[in-house]
Amino acid sequence: MATPALSTEDRPVAAVMEPLVRRLLGGSLPLALRCWDGSTIGPSDAPATIVLRSPDALRRLLYAPNEIGLVRAYVAGELDLEGDVFALLQVRDLLGRHDEHVDLDFGLRSTLELFRAARRLDVLGPPLAPPPEEVRLGGRRHSRARDARAVSHHYDVGNAFYRLFLGKSLTYSCAYWDSPDANLDDAQRAKYELICRKLGLRPGMRLLDVGCGWGGMVIHAAEHHGVSAVGVTVSREQQRLATDRVEAAGLSHRVEIRDQDYRQVADGPYDAISSIGMFEHVGMEQAREYFGDLRSLLRPEGRLLNHAITRTEPASKPSIDRKSFVGRYVFPDSALIEVGSAISAMQETGFEVRDVESLREHYARTLRAWVDNLEAHWDEAQRLVGSPRARIWRLYLAGSAVGFEQNRISVHQVLAVRPTTTGESAMPATRTWLASGAAARPATPLVIRTPVHAER
Repeated sequence: MATPALSTEDRPVAAVMEPLVRRLLGGSLPLALRCWDGSTIGPSDAPATIVLRSPDALRRLLYAPNEIGLVRAYVAGELDLEGDVFALLQVRDLLGRHDEHVDLDFGLRSTLELFRAARRLDVLGPPLAPPPEEVRLGGRRHSRARDARAVSHHYDVGNAFYRLFLGKSLTYSCAYWDSPDANLDDAQRAKYELICRKLGLRPGMRLLDVGCGWGGMVIHAAEHHGVSAVGVTVSREQQRLATDRVEAAGLSHRVEIRDQDYRQVADGPYDAISSIGMFEHVGMEQAREYFGDLRSLLRPEGRLLNHAITRTEPASKPSIDRKSFVGRYVFPDSALIEVGSAISAMQETGFEVRDVESLREHYARTLRAWVDNLEAHWDEAQRLVGSPRARIWRLYLAGSAVGFEQNRISVHQVLAVRPTTTGESAMPATRTWLASGAAARPATPLVIRTPVHAER
């Protein structure tokens, strides 16, 4: 890394940067900026300070004057943040970004201003290599091998790291805050119980949990509802720890954790299937195949609960950009699907959708709890996974919280059933069974006699 002279005009770096910063953020700066020479602009009592630790941050922005340039500089430690991470996210809105999954772009005039600042500071030079944490997967998208690499990139960073911010439940999906006094672990247990009620679980049933993570759902269902359960994951670290957790709970005789792709499961039928935070890895082009595979594993009248982050935009708009921060650093090959499109795919494969519930506000609160946990253990997080990856997760979790709060993204639980050939679903006549919490008891189905029709 070259260390240039202060400036060709012998001016503080912040003074050279000020026209660009004010063009981007407006005349009244909401944040402070401190540069590598110690010079600053912005209010002294700002809730957050952007720190340019190296002129290399400007070089990255010259070649990628957008989200990727900013993120590369942040991950590499050339651009830093002091203070409230949520205050930094105001920059996105000030730059006019209103779509969670559309690339941020400085625009031509701001890019020219950036070039002028870099020239005055004598920091022009060739492009820098991306940080090693940036991933570009090869091979056919959503093949088993590539999906396994994508999942490994996100999840196989160390179970100890995830435990720091997920808490004792080790649950990496939206919690259900059913009480104002609930803590994170309480809310995760409430989420599992909600899903068990929706699935109508009772003793003796067989449950398949697709993308089982560290085993929270299957352990809860076996312990509190008496089911026999199989959890599948393609993350080896998750599979190993989930198996240990099952053994520690004394449930090895009723719960099995497999290192297995859902497309390889062949021991149906199951009475119920849960999919919690897995569908985001499937992609719209694979959605019908996915639901078709799950339907083939369910007995008639069996239920599926699909819990997934969803887009708010119509299906015609692009999903997560593979060139975005999330696509390059967090969830390679992930795709968020608008809930209506997901429902259509389910019904086109023979499911009958019976209930749809948004938990958007619940996920915002969950993510803020995760950010609090991560920041409370920040030094240990950096020790476990390194500063660059800890930075990635901090930015991702905080940005996602704001996305849910501002309704840029959502999360839905969709409950569906595989009807019999004559149309029976064995679903209860009303939703009172769900609201009352009397889920473990068999509900009285609403039976409507219809003419026999062909199997879908």
